[in-house]
Amino acid sequence: MNFHELSAALPPQAVVTIDGLPFPRIASGKVREIFDLGDALLLCATDRLSAFDVILPDGIPGKGAILTQMSNWWFSQTSHLIPNHLLPDQPRQFLMRGLGSRDLQLRSMIVRKLKPLTIECVARGYLIGSGWKSYQETGEVCGIKLPAGLRQADKLPTPIFTPTTKAPKGQHDEPINDTQGAAAIGAELYAKVKAMSLALYAFGHERAQQAGMILADTKFEFGTDEAGNLFLIDEVLTPDSSRYWPAADYRPDCSPPSYDKQFVRDHLLAIKWNQQPPAPRLPAEVITRTREKYLAALKNLLG
Repeated sequence: MNFHELSAALPPQAVVTIDGLPFPRIASGKVREIFDLGDALLLCATDRLSAFDVILPDGIPGKGAILTQMSNWWFSQTSHLIPNHLLPDQPRQFLMRGLGSRDLQLRSMIVRKLKPLTIECVARGYLIGSGWKSYQETGEVCGIKLPAGLRQADKLPTPIFTPTTKAPKGQHDEPINDTQGAAAIGAELYAKVKAMSLALYAFGHERAQQAGMILADTKFEFGTDEAGNLFLIDEVLTPDSSRYWPAADYRPDCSPPSYDKQFVRDHLLAIKWNQQPPAPRLPAEVITRTREKYLAALKNLLG
């Protein structure tokens, strides 16, 4: 499916719940609904949007399909680096299970049952966000000492791996260092996911540059099968898990414009929301502009 076909198939209204499926629902996250198919899992991305770890009352129409199709593209692009959780021949997987809804197929993946790692794997190539905040306070990010005098959004001398915990729902993930990460999942596995995260970031950064974007940082998730084999899971290199900047607008010493939900965060900060439930409604303009940003990132990659 090319970009124009996908954009034409997006729903006019946000899809925030997935109901009526004849499978047990085993989890409901900020964005995804997960169903047990017996031999596999069905991951459905809704159009829900969260900010500051709170689900907002308004979704972004088509967001789930955009994230899923971008992830599928990246899974294909990175399969030479690491296997992923997608079962082969997704169209056939949907049909053999009686899942004929086009919208459901666009926003869903049928995946292997794997054991997710208990850490979030974050790779950073630029000093921004929580990394910039930590650097200002300590000169370090996740225990990694950085050169003095760096500015906000500066490109780092070399990309760094800055993992976090996986906090329970409603709580914030906390940054951890290499020692803590190795203790959480084992030294050998930690070394493997660290190296793979940095390799995936380097690959994604290069591809993003070819599409006129800068991949500032990103989060990966990994899982293992019963034999201990490592797989890339969840979503990959989407605007929800990554920070993309337009290359033409990039300059350091500020927070560059981005293709993610930073536009929503900026609005919520401007109205001085206390970042506690219930979240305020979003103006129609913010919803429209945010949707345009997600679509622009996808169009840049797919052409």
